[in-house]
Amino acid sequence: MWLRLYKPVLAGCAFLWLVSGAGAEPAVPAATDLQRDGREALDRQLPIVLEISTAGCAYCRQLEQEFLVPMLLSGDYTDKLILRRLSLDSGSPVTGFDGQPLATVTLAGRYRTRMTPTLVFMDGHGRELTERIVGINTPELFGGYLDACIDTALQVIRNPAGTRAVAGCRPWTNGTGN
Repeated sequence: MWLRLYKPVLAGCAFLWLVSGAGAEPAVPAATDLQRDGREALDRQLPIVLEISTAGCAYCRQLEQEFLVPMLLSGDYTDKLILRRLSLDSGSPVTGFDGQPLATVTLAGRYRTRMTPTLVFMDGHGRELTERIVGINTPELFGGYLDACIDTALQVIRNPAGTRAVAGCRPWTNGTGN
């Protein structure tokens, strides 16, 4: 009798688990409205880190699985950044920092993105704060370099006069911001 009751209960629990989304793999939130994200970044004095990626890019998946998603799940970066993913092959328009709809490839072109993955560190107006990170060429050192760029971006936002390179990540210096 227990066996007959056990199977339906187990199946019901598995169904509820799947329906609740507990089995869904966490992901970096998609960039849909950069104007809204920009206002939040300005209010909270945080940089926006925009991951520019494509669906078929193995290095993009590696970046998300080994670095970005663990950062989100840890909770340690809640007061350090706003993280968004711009998928070049999504086909959905994105609201730009100026409130105008843009194709994802147009937005990526504004930041002169040539390869994926690319991480762009920007302020609430869409101006670049630090040098960008293109690709993953040394996974063993990548986390430290990523943290250095986040710290540099925070420093540029919160103390522009005292801005300096942090552990190898230089502030953006072209004068135009992007």
